[in-house]
Amino acid sequence: MAKITLKGNPIKTVGTLPKIGKKAPKFNLIKTDLSKAKSKDFKGSKLILNIFPSLDTGTCAASVRRFNKEVSELENTKVLCISRDLPFAQSRFCGAEGLENVISLSDFAKGKFGKAYGVTIEDGPLANLHSRAIVIINEEGVVTYTEQVPEIVDEPNYEAALKAL
Repeated sequence: MAKITLKGNPIKTVGTLPKIGKKAPKFNLIKTDLSKAKSKDFKGSKLILNIFPSLDTGTCAASVRRFNKEVSELENTKVLCISRDLPFAQSRFCGAEGLENVISLSDFAKGKFGKAYGVTIEDGPLANLHSRAIVIINEEGVVTYTEQVPEIVDEPNYEAALKAL
């Protein structure tokens, strides 16, 4: 389990991020139109998994905006913004912000993604939401970079993640 903090207060996740050099765990998530998105749908593309608690926080919103800007300049790369927000909220946010370069995916139904990727928060006021993390997956489905952000209100290291592509 990862030990992270929320405004300096310790909280834990149910596990740890996938290992670098290993196949990424498969996933089934829900798109903003309520259709399913499976990991196999993205085969052959580089993936940035931008994982966070909720779009309704400033830091989470900032990360989606930043990756939306950055991915427009990258070839064969998709940014998947993954939270437990309802697909309706994800659609509303991206529509209002004019964000068209990222793909919002929800783990709201059963939280299986959060458990498989070790990002489900186990305790504290954000229990059952996802911690803030980045996972980079190459075209072959192998994890090439991970970052578990230690203080949940902080932004991820964008430069390191983009360099890992």
